Formats: sequence, structure tokens, C-alpha cells
Amino acid sequence: MQTEVRTEIAAQRTELAGLLAGLTPEQWDAPTLCAGWRVREVVAHITQPFRTSLPRFLADFARAGGSFDRMADRVARRDAAALSSARLLDAVRDNVDHPWSPPGGGPVGALSHDVIHGLDVTLALLPELTVPAGRMSVVLSGLSPRSIGYFGTDLSGVRLVATDLDWTFGDGESLHGRAQDLLMVICGRRLPPGLLTGAPAGRFTA
Repeated sequence: MQTEVRTEIAAQRTELAGLLAGLTPEQWDAPTLCAGWRVREVVAHITQPFRTSLPRFLADFARAGGSFDRMADRVARRDAAALSSARLLDAVRDNVDHPWSPPGGGPVGALSHDVIHGLDVTLALLPELTVPAGRMSVVLSGLSPRSIGYFGTDLSGVRLVATDLDWTFGDGESLHGRAQDLLMVICGRRLPPGLLTGAPAGRFTA
């Protein structure tokens, strides 16, 4: 299983690198689904673990007062300003097999991290692109009440129903969408119009 997940991680990063290689300068500066971050901030965040030593990470974490979210935002903005698009692309391309995993998350956590932030970019720029079903199934299998609760999204009274996979979550009025779209709903993103259907769609659409 670990080998299969690592294969999906490498594929996800390879596909992201291919996408980034074709972006215009304007697209690198385009907004994403991650509020306040352009494409370059998202890529800086994805590649931070590949580029940052443990001492540097701990120093940034302490400087942010022990808040991971505050640190991630500051570092993404700092590195996006300091690194060219070419260097950010190289940081993805050169690390497709990097063994990093988030603390306690293992390979599935690493894959989830890459898929979620990849979707921040693709759903903003090319919403017709889809994550392969097998990869999405791995990410969805890694969801837990703790990981879902981390995002703090109010899903009360909503039942998520995937239209492309046999997957549902929650109880209430049905919200339909591709599995990748519903994953981003869980992550607290507001999606472009037309991706979600059902009575609750307006709650989660930009």
C-alpha cells in the first residue's frame, strides 16, 4: 500500500509540474481557491518541506508564535516573493520522489496535501481537469473526524454525494459534485459556480 501511495504522490507532483510549466506569467499571479494566495504562493507552500531545513522550519514556527497556519502563510508569501516561477517549478519537478510526510500523516497525508493544494490551482484555472479516481479514493480514505475538523467547515445539515465515485459523507440535504469538488468543500474552499448542485450549493460557491 505504501508503495502504491508513493507512486501516486510522484504522479501528482509530475502532473503538477507539467501544468505549471505551461502557465503564463499572468497565470502564476492568478488567485487560487486558497484565499489570499496566488498560484506562486500555493506552489511555494507545496514545496516548502523540500526546500526548508528542520532548524529553519523551527525558527519560522517560533517566529509565528507557534501557529502553524500563521507560519505557513508568512513563509509562502516570503518565498513566493523571493523565488522566480522557474525556481518554484524546479522545486516541484526535482522532488517528485521526495519522502516528506506531514507529522502523523504518513504517505497518505503527503498525497492529500499535494492533491488539495493542486486543486487550489486547477479548480481556479482549469476546473475541467480531474484527479484520477484511484488517487481520489486514497485521499478520501484518509479522511478522519480529526482531519475534517481541522478545517472547521460547517457541514451541518449537508450530505455530500460524489457523482463520480461511490462516496458520501454526512447527513441532511444532498450536495452533489465530483469527489474532488466535495473534498475542497470539506477543506473550506468556495468553489467556482457550476461545480456543485443541490440546495446547499450556494453555501459553498464563490
